[in-house]
Amino acid sequence: MTGQLGTPPGGGGVCVVGGGLAGITAAIRLADLGLPVTLLESRAELGGATYSFRRDGLTVDTGQHVFLRCYHAYRDLLERLGTTAGTQLQRRFEVPVLLPGHAPYVLSRRNLPAPAHLLPALAGYRLLSPAERLAAVRACAALRHVDPDSPGTDRHSFGDWLAAHGQTPRLVRRLWDLITVAALNVPSTQASLALAARVFRTGLLETADAGDIGRPLVPLTELHSVSARRVLDGLGARVRLRSRVRWIHPEPAGFRLGVDGGELAADGVVLAVPHHIAAALVPPAAAPAAAEWNRLGAAPIVNVHLRYAHRVTRLTMAAAVESPAQWIFDRSSPDAGDEQHLVVSLSAADAEIDRPSAELVAAQREALAELLPAARRTPVRDAFVTREPRATFRQTPGTRAYRPAADTRLPGLVLAGAWTDTGWPDTMEGAVRSGETAADILARQLASRPRHHTEAAR
Repeated sequence: MTGQLGTPPGGGGVCVVGGGLAGITAAIRLADLGLPVTLLESRAELGGATYSFRRDGLTVDTGQHVFLRCYHAYRDLLERLGTTAGTQLQRRFEVPVLLPGHAPYVLSRRNLPAPAHLLPALAGYRLLSPAERLAAVRACAALRHVDPDSPGTDRHSFGDWLAAHGQTPRLVRRLWDLITVAALNVPSTQASLALAARVFRTGLLETADAGDIGRPLVPLTELHSVSARRVLDGLGARVRLRSRVRWIHPEPAGFRLGVDGGELAADGVVLAVPHHIAAALVPPAAAPAAAEWNRLGAAPIVNVHLRYAHRVTRLTMAAAVESPAQWIFDRSSPDAGDEQHLVVSLSAADAEIDRPSAELVAAQREALAELLPAARRTPVRDAFVTREPRATFRQTPGTRAYRPAADTRLPGLVLAGAWTDTGWPDTMEGAVRSGETAADILARQLASRPRHHTEAAR
């Protein structure tokens, strides 16, 4: 047998498996409640999918993560981590939309109550015909009455709903997919109507300022990983990196985990890992239908990085339509001088995920040349590609049936992750909410456990 790593100090210990945003949130919440916590992460640092790496003097994020003002749980986490100052939140929703051969059109909200705050932007959206604009306004009004929590809603596709409400293919490309592809990582034709309704209703249609966009100003590792480690250390929690959990076995007094280097006993476990890993780790008695979680699948995101010798745009963020580009972010370092580092983020990237880097770079250089005239005459000093093959689960109709609740059939073992049944899409907000829910359920279960069980685990 491998060596014994023991029980988390103090008895009544909890193991959190997975150091992404869900695991970080759960670990902090449980430690706040006075429970001894051990956080186990297989990678070299915390953060899960939101991490950074070094390349030729640059600190590069794996993906271009943004958040909305309505991401209350995520923003609360940033406050707890002390990193809110490392982000920038728009004073008012504003997105420049680029179409090849045209000047940017800025979609922005007005200081009006919802949903009137968006009417002037839609009415003046010159990338659509007057008839398309009117059809879009009517669809927005109808979408406010779609219940994202109704099980039946999830069985339908957003694309079918849009077509039934008079939205032409061009209107879908130039307006609806501008948001849908970025938010759900699938086009409208493949998206769950329930998840699309959650995005549009919560983010844009019900509260005037909910959709104001926030973005990181510092590397994601600094925003999440380093700060989380500092907070957890201050709470007395143990953080073990490069510690992959191999198995979880239930015992009369709790659970035993097989971890690289030995075994670990705990009264409770938060399993906060991606769904395909959770399906392999969860004890059968806890979730007999765990194999169904694999039906959630995976959807990729690809990011193409272009470092121009000189600045080619003053825009810090923009969306593109009728272009190989999708969303464009300026990630230039403050000390980069006149050089500009642009990142083109390509969601729903099934066609791009296995495409050679040289082809992706060439395609996006040409795309930006069409969108930003200065890019055509400016040399590119460096270019590279980052790929996230499993960026999100595939958020298609019917997926809610495979998203489990946080509690399992084994009290003391709970699930967390943006893939669980949060009612939200696979986002940072969903991940944080899942961590909060899992921690609260586990804390209640441990508090109601007969005392001799706790004593036996010590």
